[in-house]
Amino acid sequence: MTPEGDVLSDNPRFVDIHCHMLPGLDDGPVNLGVSLAMAEIAVADGIQAVIVTPHQLGTYGRNRGATIRAFADRFQSELQQREIALRVLPGADVRIEPDLVSRLEAGEVLTLADRRRHVLLELPHELYLPLEGLLRRLDAAGIVGILSHPERNQGLLREPQLVADLVDAGCLMQVTAGSLVGSFGGQIRDFAASLIEEGLVHFVATDAHGTTCRRPRMSAAFERIVGLAGDRYAEELCSANPAAIAAGRDIAGGRRRRARFRPCGWFPRRRAS
Repeated sequence: MTPEGDVLSDNPRFVDIHCHMLPGLDDGPVNLGVSLAMAEIAVADGIQAVIVTPHQLGTYGRNRGATIRAFADRFQSELQQREIALRVLPGADVRIEPDLVSRLEAGEVLTLADRRRHVLLELPHELYLPLEGLLRRLDAAGIVGILSHPERNQGLLREPQLVADLVDAGCLMQVTAGSLVGSFGGQIRDFAASLIEEGLVHFVATDAHGTTCRRPRMSAAFERIVGLAGDRYAEELCSANPAAIAAGRDIAGGRRRRARFRPCGWFPRRRAS
């Protein structure tokens, strides 16, 4: 495991905590060439570090923690050989199963950045399953749950008030960058925007799977958040909070106070280089 101080610079650019960039493990890139192309897209868009999160459990039960760690190490070596300036850390996009907590404690199922502090939880897309019991079991094990793309879950779209209930119960929320800019349709775009405006989101991540329709890009979503809720919240969701997760540090949970702040001409807005 990489020491905390070696993970990111003191002033990170974008950090992506949910990205399917490892080749051949799930429905992400089919080979190393596509993975490398994704890495180049990410760097060009201003992403400094990625937690690579192949699916675990569910239909991807064959993906073991040791396998993902080895693939992440190998991919980092490939990036360094090609001088692609992207930091890679192991993690997983974890389908919820009954024995999840024990498998996390054993290290078989990966936490984000392999820090044993935060786990990325994936619900079935078509329905919502109550999570309060799981959140309590995770808390007892010293692990915090982060729900991936709540704005794309059909059950939560039908009952949006459940998101606030989950946040109040200690769950952290990760919205997909593409959702904010309409990549998944207008209903999901508007739901994602409402979650931002209500202060119910803690992270924005790409959930990238390739180089075409689901690419590892954050900058357009960052600009959208600036318009919805201001620079400070955009920095928190796209940089500060995900950087803390990559380093194994806690962040403040709960609802964020809503505050609109629009930069004046003298206040430099983040731009991807």
